[in-house]
Amino acid sequence: MSTHESISAEDRAALAESIRDVLRRRSDSASVRAAIRTQGRMDRAVWETLCTEVGVAALAVPEQYDGAGAALTETALAVEEVGAALAPVPVFSSAVLAAGAVLASGDDDAAARLVPGLASGERIGALCWADAAGWSTPGVVAEAGLLSGTAEYVIDGESADVFLVVAGRPGEAGAAQTLHEVDANAEGVTVTPLPLLDPTRPLARVSFDEVSSTTLASPPDVAERIRTLAWAMLSAEQVGGAARALELTVEHTTSRKQFGRALASFQALKHAMADMYVKVEAMRSMSAAAIDALVQGRDDAAELAAAAHVYCSEGYMSVTGSAVQLHGGIGITWEHDIGMFFKRAQADAQLFGQPHHALARVSLSEPPQAG
Repeated sequence: MSTHESISAEDRAALAESIRDVLRRRSDSASVRAAIRTQGRMDRAVWETLCTEVGVAALAVPEQYDGAGAALTETALAVEEVGAALAPVPVFSSAVLAAGAVLASGDDDAAARLVPGLASGERIGALCWADAAGWSTPGVVAEAGLLSGTAEYVIDGESADVFLVVAGRPGEAGAAQTLHEVDANAEGVTVTPLPLLDPTRPLARVSFDEVSSTTLASPPDVAERIRTLAWAMLSAEQVGGAARALELTVEHTTSRKQFGRALASFQALKHAMADMYVKVEAMRSMSAAAIDALVQGRDDAAELAAAAHVYCSEGYMSVTGSAVQLHGGIGITWEHDIGMFFKRAQADAQLFGQPHHALARVSLSEPPQAG
């Protein structure tokens, strides 16, 4: 099977159910809350189960690198299910971003060296990119193969075995960015866990002090290729989270009563949940369009990924905001899960460039209007 060949609808449904079953059994709310208090703030046992029983990290990896040879469409299923569970496992950071960055480079030697370990889940990769202001400029510069600087907001950086570093050049703000491989335990590398708005997604600051690196042969637009992948796949996670937030809201309003009636029977609440449902399904369609364009290698993939980032970020924040309101006072407490989805929605919207930056990209790509 090629990397662009999607499996049948029945097999996709079975795959999603397999992932969902593991997460139901091994990553319920109590397990998530316990895992985010451990060192590294991830659930290694669940990660190992997902990799060995389901093969989530290998789904979109070509067979030549010990992968399943499926398409990113199947990896998006895993990302969506993990997003619905808020499971603290590195599917997005390692299986999508790290492996995806290596494959986007087109460096066959690097792929043969790095991707099999990432596909098995035996090694965890993390992408280093942003500076303190965001993803417009890399926080790390490369000179003569040595990396210096600091990458902010590195997802699962505390647990990574290898870093894939997007680097600029000193004194050349507009220069083409390059991609580098660095062992997480290399001399000169410092990893600092960051305080979090969203406690279910570990972020770290990774500093490099003249660290020796292996430069991956990659095209000049490798950073933009990674951004397109990141935004498209992040939208799948946002769909999963928004759908679960709606599900929790329906469960809450159906079970709670006021004036002798279930909350869900009140017309105003019905309308609110109907609006949430419409937003979730629109998010699902937008995400699917972006991922399909990426899989097919279409010219509009970058534009659709940016559009998905804008729409799904705003939709996720809107749905979870409504969910918190419909839960009443308990919705803003730490004890209830809906607040964690609200925090994830806010945090997701900031990744790889805020929605208004993505909107500007879409606007710039539109052809001029006649007359």
